[in-house]
Amino acid sequence: MLELQGVSKRYDSGFALHGTDLTIAAEQTTILLGPSGCGKSTLLRLMMGLVWPDTGRVLLSGLELTPRNVRAIRRRIGYVIQDGGLFPHLTARDNVTLMAQYLGWERQRIHERLARLVELTQFPWDRLDQFPAQLSGGQRQRVALMRALMLDPDVVLLDEPLGALDPMIRSELQNDLRDIFRTLRKTVVLVTHDLGEAAFFADRIVLMREGRIIQQGTLRDLLDSPAEPFVTQFIRAQRRPWETSPE
Repeated sequence: MLELQGVSKRYDSGFALHGTDLTIAAEQTTILLGPSGCGKSTLLRLMMGLVWPDTGRVLLSGLELTPRNVRAIRRRIGYVIQDGGLFPHLTARDNVTLMAQYLGWERQRIHERLARLVELTQFPWDRLDQFPAQLSGGQRQRVALMRALMLDPDVVLLDEPLGALDPMIRSELQNDLRDIFRTLRKTVVLVTHDLGEAAFFADRIVLMREGRIIQQGTLRDLLDSPAEPFVTQFIRAQRRPWETSPE
């Protein structure tokens, strides 16, 4: 579904991403995992055409992203960021339906699609006319997800979408998101630095460090056949205290 061929990105401070090849399989959830500053969010933004590679190219279904076609291609990609990125002056309903209205969808089509998304995300109907400031953190993320799914995109990109939520709400949303991904059979790329979250969602994990992909595979692959010592160090660093304490 998505392919990155030899992409790299450099800023004044140095390389955010060294030359990288990556293929994202259709209808699977791929996790970009690694410590802060490893390049995973840069990789996601390159997929979206929010930044452009210094070298290499990005393809969606074989079509290369370029400045000329990026607007059209973005309509095939849903995007969710950590704080939701909702427009504060628009209601939840208007945030979700904004692009559909811009594209001239008929009112009935918008209503039917919105009803489907409300059911899918278990968002309360009576909160649709509230503004983001009137919603809880979990509700705002459900609105952001509905907005990302409104145009029925081929790919959904999520940049640490649950990172700012408290543990109880985060756990609830993790379960709901996984059910949504499985129901819709979308191609999903999710950025996180949390190993437990990666294991919960992933069909495949892409572990990164300092702008490079270190290893790809399942969590079991990373545990049983680490490509280098960093893989084991990263996994051990994320074990919970109760997992390492003696009986």
